[in-house]
Parts: sequence; C-alpha cells; structure tokens
Amino acid sequence: MGQSWIQAVIYTTSEGIEPVSGRLYQLGITGLEIEDEADFKTFLEENRSAWDYVDEELLKEKSCETNIKIYVTNDRAGHEMLTEAKRTIAELKEMDSEGLFGSLRFELSDVDEEDWANNWKQYFKPLSIGEKILVLPEWETLEEETDRTVFVINPGMSFGTGSHHTTKLCLERLEKYIQPGMEILDLGCGSGILSAIALLLGAKSATAVDIDPNAARIARENAQRNGIEDDRYRVFAGNVLEDEALLQSLSDRKYDIILANIVADVIIALAPKIAPLLKEDGVYITSGIITDRGDEVQATYDGEPLHKLNVAQSGDWLALDYRKKN
Repeated sequence: MGQSWIQAVIYTTSEGIEPVSGRLYQLGITGLEIEDEADFKTFLEENRSAWDYVDEELLKEKSCETNIKIYVTNDRAGHEMLTEAKRTIAELKEMDSEGLFGSLRFELSDVDEEDWANNWKQYFKPLSIGEKILVLPEWETLEEETDRTVFVINPGMSFGTGSHHTTKLCLERLEKYIQPGMEILDLGCGSGILSAIALLLGAKSATAVDIDPNAARIARENAQRNGIEDDRYRVFAGNVLEDEALLQSLSDRKYDIILANIVADVIIALAPKIAPLLKEDGVYITSGIITDRGDEVQATYDGEPLHKLNVAQSGDWLALDYRKKN
C-alpha cells in the first residue's frame, strides 16, 4: 500500500506567493504546488488559439483562487511539520494588516500517494524551453524526432518541472552561458532540473544541494533517469546557510556557474557566500524573486564582488545574472 500523505492548501494572492513560499522553505518544505490566478488568466488569454489542446476540465475553471499546496507524510513527523507551517502562516497573517496576502486559510485532506500522482500528472506535458531544451515527463512519449536536448523527468513532490516562470528563466539564462567542460553548483535544486540539464548541455560536473532530503533523492533519480553518471553529479541534503560542514564540502572546488532558484529571503542570505564559490569570471544565475523585491535583492548584491549582467522578467518574477569581478 502506498504512503499516506496530508495535503494542506494555503489560500493566498499573487502577492502572497513569495512570502508564503519563503516561510515554508525555511521550515524545509520545498515541494510546493502553486496555482496563481494571475498566471492562469494570462495563460488562457495568450493561448486562445490553442484552447483545443488544453484539458477541458482546466478550461471550465476560468478562474481560481491563488493557492499553494504542500504535502507532508501522515505520521508524527508530518504532523509536527504541519503544526509549524500553521504557526508561521498565522504569524504572516498577523503582519499582513492590509490583507495583501489574502485569507491565508488552511484546508487539509488525506491523499493517497497513487491518487496524488495520477491527479497532477495529467497536466504535465512535454515543454520546450529556450532554443535547445525539451522537458519530457517520463510517462509521455515524443510524437516526433527533435534536435533539442531532452530531459526526462519525474519530479515527484519536488519543485521544478520547467513550467514555472522562475525555472524557465533560469534555464534560458543557463542556455546562454553554458559551455562544455564547465562545473556547476545548483543551490536549492528541487527536482534537479537545472543542474541535470546543465550536464546534458555539456557541463563536466554538477553539484546539487537541497534542504529537503526527499528533493535530493529525486534529483539523483532524475539524473540517473537521463543516463548521467554518478561521478559527474554530486547531491547533498542540507542547509548551506547553517551547516558549516556542508559549505566546506561545497568549497572543495570553484564553479563556473552557480544557480539558485529559491526565494528572495534565502537569495539575500546567500549573498556573501556566492563569490567565494565562483571561479574568476564565473556566472551566478538566480531567480525566485517576485518583482516587488527585485530592488532589495539587487541592493544586497551591489555590496558583493559581482558585476550585474542582466535582469530578466517573466510574469511577476525576476532572474538576475552576475559575473564575478576580477
């Protein structure tokens, strides 16, 4: 019998996605399923000509209340994590005097692992990103030959399918800077999509880190699913901001590209740790930054030995590119 999970749905607004996600991430909850009403409406408006290819059930929901779904195991550890999640969201609600983040109400339900898998898989289809990349769910097949680099994925409950604005932004930036033989560091790797695709695009090696042990496991499985050898792909579970031993392990080499697709609060906290890990002229690509906090993040990095190369935007999200100063 499959593992039993508890699904918690936190109802918020587009403005609330980043602060809610940030608080959950700090608890080690990184496998988030986000439904953004603003993105949903934009998608339907921009793809009217393709409505024939969109699931009919999806079209019936011409609007949805923005929400974030999390899943915890239905056991003592999961219940403790859920209690902490409720506490931190309650704190956020008290701080939100203007109601910008919506109701922040919780809804709970039991979810069987098999039911969960079948429900979300129906909406995850092959996805072309940039000029070179195709993300292919492992339960789908290609209808025709492609010249794109194909990354076969089963994200499990980890963030990173390629469909979110921030993941797309990072992959498009990665495509621009990647060169054969490079060494890559992926902070907050989720499903491993960024670092694994870097290897498929020709990187020599990649190191992936996530605070969630389940995400680290899934990242390794996705790498193996794509024929990536273990000696090219290191995966760690831990908190780079608090675990000095982990940081030392990562510091055994310098990296050509560092990727961090997380949330603004963590990206700000990472600022002093990035340049020491980069090679000379190395590139730092970061996203997960809601536009309202873009200036704050950039101001933090202005104090680091990094030169800003580019600011890219998709929807309400930003990606920043930096190069290490000589």
